[in-house]
Amino acid sequence: MSTLSATSPTTSSATQAAAAATGTSKATAATGTSKSSVATSNEESSDRFLKLLVTQLKNQDPMNPMDNAQLTTQMAQINTVAGIEKLNTSLGTMTDKLSAQLLQSQTLQGAGMVGRQVWTSGNALAVEAGKGVGAFELAGSANAVTVDVLSPAGTVVGQVNLGAQSSGRSAFQWSVPEGVNPSGLTFRVNASSGGKAVQATLQSADRVNAVTAGADGLVLQLSRVGTTPINNVKAWS
Repeated sequence: MSTLSATSPTTSSATQAAAAATGTSKATAATGTSKSSVATSNEESSDRFLKLLVTQLKNQDPMNPMDNAQLTTQMAQINTVAGIEKLNTSLGTMTDKLSAQLLQSQTLQGAGMVGRQVWTSGNALAVEAGKGVGAFELAGSANAVTVDVLSPAGTVVGQVNLGAQSSGRSAFQWSVPEGVNPSGLTFRVNASSGGKAVQATLQSADRVNAVTAGADGLVLQLSRVGTTPINNVKAWS
């Protein structure tokens, strides 16, 4: 007994329906459609496939009917499509749960940072109890490092000589002399090695007042600079 050709119009239609269902599943996952919409898409795809298959069986040549192998292959196609869609839905649910757990964990960690001192990029001199503090990170070792403390007008009101410093992060402290307004002070770092300048990235101290959860992670509310993402923090103490 002969079998229907694999390129018959009805067989091709059923195969195209299965392929269309796969495309629908991928588009749904990409656009973040709700789980209920995915389930509805599954049902609609299955219904379309079954209707095409029934039509094919009704219109087949009685003298040359579809054999069991062809029927099994086409049923396997729709089952594969449904399985992929269910897997995508399960992975989406798992991702949502992991994201929620990660945010909860970060929030708990952030709560422990309230009241602590943190360091972010900047040149503002933090002054507490008459002491100004700042930090910097050298791109390489330097045999001469000095820190200039500047007034809001840009005038040098103090200097700290740190001598030789290795590459990496270093911090300094400066006592505010009488008669100098501690508000709005900034600093700059002059570093050199063998007469050549060494790059210094400045860091400013601040204190965490509160922590909130944002769309991109935790956001810190700082005393001096206001809000900043947690990934802007270079160090804390």
